[in-house]
Amino acid sequence: MDEEIHERVRDFIKAIPRGRVATYGDIADLAKAPSPRLVGRILNEDGNDLPWQRVLKADGTCAPHLRDTQLQMLHEEGVPNLDGKVDLREYRWEDARKESDEVPGLW
Repeated sequence: MDEEIHERVRDFIKAIPRGRVATYGDIADLAKAPSPRLVGRILNEDGNDLPWQRVLKADGTCAPHLRDTQLQMLHEEGVPNLDGKVDLREYRWEDARKESDEVPGLW
């Protein structure tokens, strides 16, 4: 794995503020990583010291094996969920928003 990409991914995850979330794809895009799966791999192998709970799947849900812990940690940061899903339009980190996310009326 490219060490520069690895560190960029870690830096962007560290930068997600409390009360905000980003998707694996958001982090991959910001860090210029080749895929969201690489972000997940980095979190799995080297993410214990990162705010990993702030990184979600593209649909605003958690990885199934982390769901309960992750949702509790997000709740403690002020990020609610509805049936296990975070509203990305409301809680997505501003730096991770794409232009289409900011246009009213678009999903």
